[in-house]
Amino acid sequence: MFKNKIKVLMIALFCFVFLGNAYAKSDTTYDELRKMIDIMEIIDNKYVEERENKDLVIGAIRGLVRTLDPYSQYMTEKDYKEMKTETQGSFGGVGIRITIQNNELTVVTPMPDTPAYYAGILPEDKIIKIDDKSTQDITSDEAVKLMRGNPGTKVVLTIYRPSTKEELTFTIIRKKIKIETVKKKMLEDNIGYIRLSEFNAQSYNDVSSMLKELSKENMKAFILDLRNNPGGLLDSAINICSLFIKEDSLVVSTKCKDKTMEQYYYTQKKPDYSDIPVVVLINRGSASASEIVTGTLQDYKRALVIGSNSFGKGTVQTILPLSDGSALRLTIAKYCLPSGKMISHSDNKKDKKNGVAPDVYVEVSPETEGKLYMQAESEGTPKNKDKKEEIVRDEVLDTAIKIIKANKVSEYIEKPSKYEQDFPKEEKKDLKEEDNTEAKTEKKDSKKEDK
Repeated sequence: MFKNKIKVLMIALFCFVFLGNAYAKSDTTYDELRKMIDIMEIIDNKYVEERENKDLVIGAIRGLVRTLDPYSQYMTEKDYKEMKTETQGSFGGVGIRITIQNNELTVVTPMPDTPAYYAGILPEDKIIKIDDKSTQDITSDEAVKLMRGNPGTKVVLTIYRPSTKEELTFTIIRKKIKIETVKKKMLEDNIGYIRLSEFNAQSYNDVSSMLKELSKENMKAFILDLRNNPGGLLDSAINICSLFIKEDSLVVSTKCKDKTMEQYYYTQKKPDYSDIPVVVLINRGSASASEIVTGTLQDYKRALVIGSNSFGKGTVQTILPLSDGSALRLTIAKYCLPSGKMISHSDNKKDKKNGVAPDVYVEVSPETEGKLYMQAESEGTPKNKDKKEEIVRDEVLDTAIKIIKANKVSEYIEKPSKYEQDFPKEEKKDLKEEDNTEAKTEKKDSKKEDK
């Protein structure tokens, strides 16, 4: 009886997943499914505890989908309803963008003004445990569920930090997540600066409005800071690109298995800032829509990109509702930049060239990036007068300002390697040697005086 039920269920699974595949493939697939039926029958007869047939099949489907990529997911009817509710309303949480990277639950970035970034969690931290539950073989959505909860309740995260090889424990109090996504200021020498922390429905209007305000203040050059921006709405990214590149320019395309479903996205507005020098700042926490904007402006030689390689989240997911009320979130395409370059993350641990590569590489440790992130978010907030706060130097931003002040943006866009010739890395070493020479001279003179 069990075997007949399972056969029906597995045949349904076979039709669901492999319908439309080549017949040559289906013979091999049927052999593998027959093996699955045998294993499930053994479990039913021999396993120490009773298990529902439906649960076994759901487990098999989840395992099947999990082999695809970190973003595809099978959702039960309950999961699907919860997902729809969460996207429509607010919730309590810790404020972390996460993904599965090399089978590890990885922090893409902590979000601004949230418990996670105040606690000191950094991009590329690996979450080992959520409370007492191991994250081994967990999906991103399962992890999100465990971290979310009522504001005021606590969750304990155990983190492994690759940069320091430390295991750290954070006890975090959940709160309602509210995000301020855009900040602006005028820097020295009339350099306009906007930091965008997420691409939402208002991002284009906010950035456009702030650029107008900066222009009224006689802005001569512009820096767009997309560090730790995990992405968001594609339309918002396309519209922001349209501020800087000409109308009807290809921004991004999608590459699919079904060629007829491939799409091409173009700018639809005349650029308001087609001539102003532009610099974009990125780091390992810049993902998805951030990478599209950065890569597109870089491909059109419209912006100089400074920082470190972006995250590499260049895939498109869609939700496919199923007849029983459950749903499949499935990766259906990969984003492709105007140059033809893919920005998807590589599963090869040895491949360090993920995402978009900067024109001018400035190495910053994850710990320093975390401090800079908190420093930037705390601008304009009341300070504790009794506490001496450490000011962390922002080397990436300083490099951008130095290049703009030297009027070298266009030159380095055309030939990024020229930056190393003009500002060689040995410069810092030479300065240290000069300092040491001066120190030795002072010490020598001091000894003469003592004598």
